[in-house]
Amino acid sequence: MMDNNGNFTLEILVVGMIIILILGIISFASEISQEKISKSVENNNIEKTISEVVDTLINDPGTPINWEDFKSQRVGLAIINVDETVIPNSVSYFKLLELGRDYENLVTKRIFNNKFHSSMELIPYETSISSVKIGSNNVQTNNVFSVNRVVKCDFFKKYVICDFLNNGKCNHNHNQKDHSCNYFKVFKGNLKKTDYYLLLDDSEKLENKYSIDTTHFKSYNSKSISNTNIYLNNELKELFEGNETSSVVFIHFDKKDTKAILVGVPKDFDKSKLKYNYFTTQTCDFVINAWS
Repeated sequence: MMDNNGNFTLEILVVGMIIILILGIISFASEISQEKISKSVENNNIEKTISEVVDTLINDPGTPINWEDFKSQRVGLAIINVDETVIPNSVSYFKLLELGRDYENLVTKRIFNNKFHSSMELIPYETSISSVKIGSNNVQTNNVFSVNRVVKCDFFKKYVICDFLNNGKCNHNHNQKDHSCNYFKVFKGNLKKTDYYLLLDDSEKLENKYSIDTTHFKSYNSKSISNTNIYLNNELKELFEGNETSSVVFIHFDKKDTKAILVGVPKDFDKSKLKYNYFTTQTCDFVINAWS
């Protein structure tokens, strides 16, 4: 009986240990599962926060709407049309650059409440345009959350004076089936602080010709196009008569639908960016990376 009772007691002890071991394994697995669920919820919240930030930035111009020139009350990156309507899913190039100049204060502190480090990158589909990245590059974790949106960016479009794909008035009454003409008003004093250029798309044939004149100089000679960017200041100076302080200038291309624009840029403008694509609206990827 003692042996049997002893064996029975031993069996109970072994079974009890196995049950305790199983319960321990279940408890441990449960803790791991809860931790995974908690981490998943945390990650989902982070991704949701970043997504909301991206969508707000690209659909809100901020306050005031030209905050990049003043002290911002609320930052946003959306582009404003000339009629002050918002272009959805857009990024203003100059607002993005301004955001980069005070990124820690405007983004890390004001937008993310110091909860995340982050960076933003604008990547044009047009490969001739350089991408722009702002924010932190000091990523010390593999747990980086990324959100991407397809947007429109205006780059240097604010410097465009006229576009020759749009029919403009012509003082020679050129038929726009054979020509591309447009006009603008220039002040003599502007030539001291602004450089004027004709920029042509790389697809345009350089053997075409252009001419510049005014209502006073209608017989201005045509010139061959030898470059995709043409400096105009010297030609414009010759078109002022006597004590004139301003003049209406007409520009003519001997080809219809010429992919060309007239721009007026500051004297210190980066000449390496004097390319047609930089002054037209471009499709880009806008990416925000964030990590804690």
